[in-house]
Amino acid sequence: MILIDTSVLIDFFRGRETDKTRLMDKAHEMGIPYGISAFSYMELLRGARTDGEFAKLREYLSTQAIYYLPEDEEAYSGVAYMYFDLLRRGVTPRNTVDLFIAFTAIANGLMLLHDDRDFDMMASYLPELKMFEA
Repeated sequence: MILIDTSVLIDFFRGRETDKTRLMDKAHEMGIPYGISAFSYMELLRGARTDGEFAKLREYLSTQAIYYLPEDEEAYSGVAYMYFDLLRRGVTPRNTVDLFIAFTAIANGLMLLHDDRDFDMMASYLPELKMFEA
């Protein structure tokens, strides 16, 4: 199962053909289940430019599987520790939301499909963060 990051979905919605959107199409053709994180859901909706675009995007996203963090403080302390651990290794993630998305993938046992170098950097230090690279 695959968690598709906002970075891939933005290109998909804008009609851009990239290596990662082609990989998303390939996963779909292969029948590999995929979804988005609640954080990507929020990121995509906040990027809408009009009420109509917001409504259309929300309608489409409501048809997708949405993955969440576990509902306890352990998940949030896990995200904080991941950030702490990366910092002490000399790596500073640029976007806190990416940490939540990475932790969502890990907590739900999902491979991540992304087009964001921060995830590659995180994965080099977090062996439990698996990437989809069919």
